[in-house]
Amino acid sequence: LRSYLRTTFPALPDIDDVVQESYARLIRAREHGRINYAKAFLFTTARNAALDFFRRRKIVVIDSVGDFSGLSVYDDAPDAATIVNRQQELGLLADAVRELPERCRQVVTLRLLYGLPHKEIAAHLHISEHTVKAQLAKGMQRCAAFFEARGLLPTTPRNTDLNA
Repeated sequence: LRSYLRTTFPALPDIDDVVQESYARLIRAREHGRINYAKAFLFTTARNAALDFFRRRKIVVIDSVGDFSGLSVYDDAPDAATIVNRQQELGLLADAVRELPERCRQVVTLRLLYGLPHKEIAAHLHISEHTVKAQLAKGMQRCAAFFEARGLLPTTPRNTDLNA
């Protein structure tokens, strides 16, 4: 979680505070009901807590600068390693999608690549919305298994329940 926050929010001054806040929010949410996907909930909560921090930051210091030549410039463009890593990740994802059965691959592609809603996918492929949901779930499970088989995801139970 810390690594994710460091990568996603490099300007975040105290990552441990955000981690602690995320766990506190997770515990409060658990008191109100069951959480099926704790890891996803935790990472989303951490992202939201970091964004809340930046939204609440009110102090803005503006210094007048006469000579810009002495200033260091931060280049936020990704470095070569990041670009290669993203290309490899996309290649692996493409391999995982290619291994899906035909109908499942069509549904996953229309939903994730083109962003079509379930209703439009159902109309486009002449299937029911329930079939779209089932095929999408099947595709996500198979992609996760593809990554787990290659050691890219930890092997964990599919439905992590904190109440258990």
